[in-house]
Amino acid sequence: MSSSSYILVLYYSAHGTTKEMAYAIAQGIEDAGMTARIRTVPTVAAETTTVKPAIPEEGDLYCTMDDLKDCSGLALGSPTHFGNMAAPMKFFWDNTVTLWLAGNLQNKPASVFTATGSMHGGQETTLLTMMLPLIHHGMMILGIPYSEPALNRTNRGGTPYGASHVSGAAHDQPVTADERTLAVAQGQRLAIAARAMATANWK
Repeated sequence: MSSSSYILVLYYSAHGTTKEMAYAIAQGIEDAGMTARIRTVPTVAAETTTVKPAIPEEGDLYCTMDDLKDCSGLALGSPTHFGNMAAPMKFFWDNTVTLWLAGNLQNKPASVFTATGSMHGGQETTLLTMMLPLIHHGMMILGIPYSEPALNRTNRGGTPYGASHVSGAAHDQPVTADERTLAVAQGQRLAIAARAMATANWK
């Protein structure tokens, strides 16, 4: 694996909780000895003639197709919007057809994560539906195994499908220790898988 290899942590966050999960996953990636590249996507303007700036005024940079194409692995995160990923993230993936045609993401490991306002607010359906475009791109999906003690212990977020956080209706609930532990573990597992895939040189 080259020194320029990285795992892309791509997220959209309206209230900051999904962003916090993204940074915990990035910590796990870095703890496992790989570089995490954190990127976000712009909001979708209600007025279609409005053009968003290419560089955000603050926060993480917007993801480019090259960021996605050149990654060694992907962690994809979005808040739950009616049991599915948020519109800005869906819009981003709807514009990745060129990468799909070229097979640029095939055989790369990927995982998903989310944040929801309530315990039963659709976190698992969001995680599962976020996997669908990644499967169409030929990516290899990683979850969280039950060998992670926090997965059996958590009483809020955290699923075998991917890390999650229950933020409360006002989005004011802090990320719990178990939620953070699972996010870090997910990042570590993703990094280990990416390194193994690169070593195997399987294209």
